[in-house]
Amino acid sequence: MEKLDNLSQRQAVTILRFLYPIWMVFGIFSIMYVPSTLIVHGDAATTASNILANQFLFRMGIVGSLITQLIFILAVLFLYRLFEPINKSHSLLMVVLGLVSVPIAMLNALNEVAVLLLLNGTGHLTVFEPSQLQSLMMFFLDLNEQGIIIASIFWGLWLFPLGYLIYKSGYFPKIIGILVIIGGFGYTLGSFVHLLLPNLEVLLSVFGIMTFGEVIFLGWLLIKGAKLPQS
Repeated sequence: MEKLDNLSQRQAVTILRFLYPIWMVFGIFSIMYVPSTLIVHGDAATTASNILANQFLFRMGIVGSLITQLIFILAVLFLYRLFEPINKSHSLLMVVLGLVSVPIAMLNALNEVAVLLLLNGTGHLTVFEPSQLQSLMMFFLDLNEQGIIIASIFWGLWLFPLGYLIYKSGYFPKIIGILVIIGGFGYTLGSFVHLLLPNLEVLLSVFGIMTFGEVIFLGWLLIKGAKLPQS
């Protein structure tokens, strides 16, 4: 933390502009590309065949999701350095809520590891029929999706202090802070609604649209940077 304190705000922004594109690439690859390429919902046999034929891609998705979380830890810490002068207590709250999601998401990757163990079916798993192993595989894939939903609660909660800090800092347009706070509601409420009423697809889509405030903040930070006070 001492080294972090010695980092200037301008240096923190520079590092964030380097980290965030890497974070987005790994996140899109592991959370969106790999599942959409390999998983066929409602078709266990095809999904199993896809994963077995592309095991390295599936493993890359697991590693990518873990790397995404490690980069996120760094990003949260550098955001703390950026916003600490604005409000230290809100910056600390942002760090705590942001980092709580990391162990949830990383442990959730065990569900994908379980998929590989089941499909390879060695050792004590040979007592199961292939159809049974495929059913168990789909169970763990579904469990992985539920784990992401639970992690999304904290992906939303940390946006509330972040949005407040963006709004109060003057480093970014105030509207971005408001949109980030709306994104916090989108993630958090969307997660609870998904768990309570998973078939309300229209409402879930609305919550999904609300989360674009976070994307707008990232885009502004990458393209425009931050309007920091002259030192």
